[in-house]
Amino acid sequence: MDQLIAADPTRIGPYRLIARLGAGGMGLVYLGRSEGGRTVAVKVVQAEHAGHPEFRRRFAREVAAARRVGGDWTAAVLDADPEAAVPWVATQYIPGPDLRTVVAEDFGPLPEYSVHTLANRLAVALQAVHGAGLIHRDLKPSNVLVTVDGPRVIDFGIARAMDSLAGDSLHTRTGMLIGSPGFMSPEQVRGLELTPASDVFCLGAVLVYASTGRLLFGAGDSGLNAHLFRVAEEEPDLTGVPQPLAGLVRACLAKDPAERPTPGQVAERTAVDRPGEWLPGAVLAQLGRRAARLLDYGPEVAAEAPAARPDPRTPSVPHQPVPAPPAYAPTAPAHSVPAQGFGPPPSGPEHPDAPHPRRWWGLAVIALTQLLVLLDAMAFNITLPSVLAELGLGGDGLNPAVSAYVLAFGGLLLLGGHIADLVGARRTLLIGLAGFALASALGGSADGPGLLTAARALQGAFAALVTPSALSLVSTGFTDPRERARAFGVYAAVAAGGGAVGLLAGGWLAELLNWRWSQYACVPLAALALTGAATLLPARPRRAGARFDWLGVLLGSAAIAALLLGLGEAEQLRWTAPVTLGLLSAGVLLLGAFLWWQTVTSGPLWAPYVARDRDRAGCVLVLVLAGAGTLALLPTLSFYLQYLFGHAQVVAGLMILPVAAAAAVAATQVSARLQHRAAPRVLIVSGLVTAAVGLVLLTGSDYTLRVLPGMLLAGFGIGLAFVPLFATATAGVAPQHSGAASGIAVTAQQVGEAIGVALLTSLITARFNRASEDGQTEELLHGYTDTLWWSAGALLLAALVAGLMVTARAPRGSVVNAPRPAAG
Repeated sequence: MDQLIAADPTRIGPYRLIARLGAGGMGLVYLGRSEGGRTVAVKVVQAEHAGHPEFRRRFAREVAAARRVGGDWTAAVLDADPEAAVPWVATQYIPGPDLRTVVAEDFGPLPEYSVHTLANRLAVALQAVHGAGLIHRDLKPSNVLVTVDGPRVIDFGIARAMDSLAGDSLHTRTGMLIGSPGFMSPEQVRGLELTPASDVFCLGAVLVYASTGRLLFGAGDSGLNAHLFRVAEEEPDLTGVPQPLAGLVRACLAKDPAERPTPGQVAERTAVDRPGEWLPGAVLAQLGRRAARLLDYGPEVAAEAPAARPDPRTPSVPHQPVPAPPAYAPTAPAHSVPAQGFGPPPSGPEHPDAPHPRRWWGLAVIALTQLLVLLDAMAFNITLPSVLAELGLGGDGLNPAVSAYVLAFGGLLLLGGHIADLVGARRTLLIGLAGFALASALGGSADGPGLLTAARALQGAFAALVTPSALSLVSTGFTDPRERARAFGVYAAVAAGGGAVGLLAGGWLAELLNWRWSQYACVPLAALALTGAATLLPARPRRAGARFDWLGVLLGSAAIAALLLGLGEAEQLRWTAPVTLGLLSAGVLLLGAFLWWQTVTSGPLWAPYVARDRDRAGCVLVLVLAGAGTLALLPTLSFYLQYLFGHAQVVAGLMILPVAAAAAVAATQVSARLQHRAAPRVLIVSGLVTAAVGLVLLTGSDYTLRVLPGMLLAGFGIGLAFVPLFATATAGVAPQHSGAASGIAVTAQQVGEAIGVALLTSLITARFNRASEDGQTEELLHGYTDTLWWSAGALLLAALVAGLMVTARAPRGSVVNAPRPAAG
């Protein structure tokens, strides 16, 4: 709703205009009030179209037909004057957002009972439209308004009177399609004669969108040509549609119009018998706030600039009348595309832009940013002894620097995801990379523990901006099923194998140079990633109008920080100490408070549907357990190869590289290729069990027969599982909410890794103390094997959780058979 401007009329017919509601192809729609106080939507035709005789005849016919539709789940026509100098029509004003806004911005996919009611009401509305001799032809989420008592269908803008519009060619030109590609029927795509069954197909597409938050055939994801081919030829992907409705929705989406149910049959099969409200409480509360704002809304006509005093030297010019303001007509098509030789894809909230042409180069930049964070963490930890030696500190002297990074990084990941939603993921990534480069330079030049601790804290804070932003950009940049799988394959390969590269780099720096280069080396890498992100990554939607959830950030960050501090105390064999138990208990209580706050606040850190999804919740829990089970792998192997076999750090790092290679092969060549064929649960469980078997093999001492096969199996299993884990954890999330979903996923992994570090350190420390007393190195081997057995158990538990909680099916609707544009 926008304020009137000086050029706008103040009255149309008997209605006083108080605001602008929107614009269309041929005019504006105003919010108006009658003398009796009734609020209406007044659609005013542009003067240039009002002078077209054919347009006036059509306008009069459509107004007459719309009057016959009535007001059952549609916006009723209340008044009109087709003969006025500027024709206008007043319709019932529906005080609610459209379905696209509710699903994509305010709430997310609707629950089953809401979609059930939506199907019934839309079917009843289509009965009324068809009964009046009309076909809507453009039923889509933005033409469905959401109100407290039910949905309303609006904008018969490209509806046609079936019995009286033969020969009408003002907008229906030869070779043109009229409709919205994301919600068009196969017969619309093929340019065939339309029947009311076309609206039923569109109804099915709207129900899929309301249930899942995604477009039925991924409009615009791979170009308009490929999308229209999928509409006409491929079967729909109904993943996420509630099972009780899946059969009905599939019938509505039949390619043959004769096989689709009628609106009356849909209404009968979805008869509403559920008492109470049809929408979740959060949506109803938002509708109430919108209604309250409407009651308080008043016109504020913009004042014209004061007239300048005429210059006597300038010849006078006769006054020219102000041209009529642009207006909105109900006959404007939402989108027109050539039926043959398809043109560029449409843009707009329901028609996302075509995939970014440099998206794969952008993915390389994202991979570099993730590798940068992993390299920094691993390299600094592996060079820690040289840091202690140079600064002349004791064994515990630099613990604050290590803890500062862990706390800043883990505690601020939720904040990083929230900022990515509020200001945009690319902008957040750019800020994070710039800050990370400066903090790395500061760390490399530190001459004491205080400055180094501050630098490490800053590095952790900026890394907390980088990590969820990078995952968010992967999630939103690749929406075609196969491209998305390949992109997550690359992402998971870096996440699973980047640590091994970090160990090798850290060992090389420790032996050949010094620890400062582990900091300085991050500066050019960050600068390279920053340049690539600024030039290759697209800007993504942000949560327009959303508020910063300061209390949610405070509670969430404090909860994670308390848990990380508690686990840090547990590393020193103080699992039952009062301070450890107190910190862990405080962390759990704060986490509970954070989750409660997210359910009651009107502006949560994440949209409610993000946290309610069962598959996402299962993946988050699996990431905690898998993080605990896999983090111990690389440090334990490094310890095993150095202290029990006497290899240098660089040699140990080279011997661990098979883990990274196996993970990369599994992620990019196996898991990514199986994403559209196998359910995520199958890949996750198979990968975690395979990794657990690999860890068990690593308990042996023969490198060729046990250790090398164990590393290959462990790396392969991790790569196989992590692709569907990250993909499912961020699936079905609107772009403006993807930062929060990414923040949840990486926070879960970080907490799991902290649990793994605490157990690893305490087990190794206990065995090391015993070995020092007895003078026997066997205790170190026992500590190593204890860690591997515990890690294998954690992975098996994660596999069990995935098997029970992750129920999503394999995504379908790939574009492998879609026609490809001609080269050149």
